[in-house]
Amino acid sequence: MKHIVIIGNGISGVTAARHIRKNSKNQITLVSGEAPYFFSRTALMYVYMGHMEFKQTQPYENWFWAKNKINLKQGFVNRIDTDNNCIFFEDNTSISYDQLVIASGSKTNKFGWPGQDSKGVIGLYHKQDLEQLEQFAPNNQVCKHAIIVGGGLIGIELAEMLRSRNIPVTFLVREKSFWNDVLPDRESEMINKHIKEHHVDLRLSTQLREIKANTSGQVTSVIIEETGEEIFCDVVGLTAGVSPNIDFVKDSNIVTGRGIKVNRFLETNISNIYAIGDCAEQQEPMGERKAIEAVWYTGRMMGETLAQTICNHRTAYHPGHWFNSAKFFDIEYQTYGWVWAKPKENEARFYWGHKNGKMCIHLNYDKNTHEFIGINNFGIRMRHAFFDKVLTKKKSVSYVLAHLSDANFDPEFYKKYASEIVSKFNQENNTSIELKKKSWKRIFSEA
Repeated sequence: MKHIVIIGNGISGVTAARHIRKNSKNQITLVSGEAPYFFSRTALMYVYMGHMEFKQTQPYENWFWAKNKINLKQGFVNRIDTDNNCIFFEDNTSISYDQLVIASGSKTNKFGWPGQDSKGVIGLYHKQDLEQLEQFAPNNQVCKHAIIVGGGLIGIELAEMLRSRNIPVTFLVREKSFWNDVLPDRESEMINKHIKEHHVDLRLSTQLREIKANTSGQVTSVIIEETGEEIFCDVVGLTAGVSPNIDFVKDSNIVTGRGIKVNRFLETNISNIYAIGDCAEQQEPMGERKAIEAVWYTGRMMGETLAQTICNHRTAYHPGHWFNSAKFFDIEYQTYGWVWAKPKENEARFYWGHKNGKMCIHLNYDKNTHEFIGINNFGIRMRHAFFDKVLTKKKSVSYVLAHLSDANFDPEFYKKYASEIVSKFNQENNTSIELKKKSWKRIFSEA
């Protein structure tokens, strides 16, 4: 019987542990320094906003782990001895392994700003970040003003959290428009407006120069790079992305880049060591995907895939078609396939926006073959299964539009807008696509 040690009890590590247990009787030890039990990281914001308690973010009861013979070890790993198959903890204890899975996740980016380690400078990734928010920003009396540094999904989540407690927020975004390295201009501009509607002081094309602190080390203000302006604050949220949490690996024989280098089977250069989730870096990225993807569902897929390999069914990782979802305050966002910030030479776009300024779809397709490439939708829910099938079958943009009512997940949507969207596409492209209104369950016989 082998001893399998997994560093990290996030979605990747826990999924690997569960599926190894389903398929083997091997000894499993799940290691975490962050929290003793697995919790839903994406739910941290809702704990702060008062929608749920922390214990409700834990999908499994505490007895689950012992019942399934998954040993839990709490502690921070600071070194791996690959020659002797041993990991060492900060408290000088150690564990030996036969196979090691590194699923250590991400850490908040810091770029060497003066004062970045002051008290009240907080990320938004770990449970400890939530605890610090409660300490330094429990209400608008203790925290009279907060600064957020860095746009993107984490930044806007933190802005929503702080505004839920009526804390004034200044949001520093270095790009000229919010998340415009990912979103096309019209979607980015829509989110700019929406952020400001929630009483956030959005500063575009603005970078941080310095964080100032008092003699106790508590943050007091920030200095803007472009103008030298000083903005007084009690909390600074660092949300300029995340990077792989692999400092404890770098003195080992494991090959790293930005993350831990893995092949398609999630194997490192050491035969009995693997890496999954946010900390894994694909040596050969798949298609248009990035080498490192800090996304919940890819972490889950990696955990399930690697479990097959560890249980003697060597399986390559295939994440399938790209998709993602998020929420910008009140506007839900989904993307399926690829809709770049700027279209490529062979691509054409179709955009429809609702007059309320909070709903739109943006279709991307090949201008020569009309093959559907991807869609962004804001304020409208679409079915993942539909677009996964359409992308696999390489269906046309006309097909997608003709079956738009079946793709939609909001029951009332097609009655109000699908016809309007198809009509607009027909007018712009001199076509005559007819909207089909059949059950979405039947559509896959055609797809």
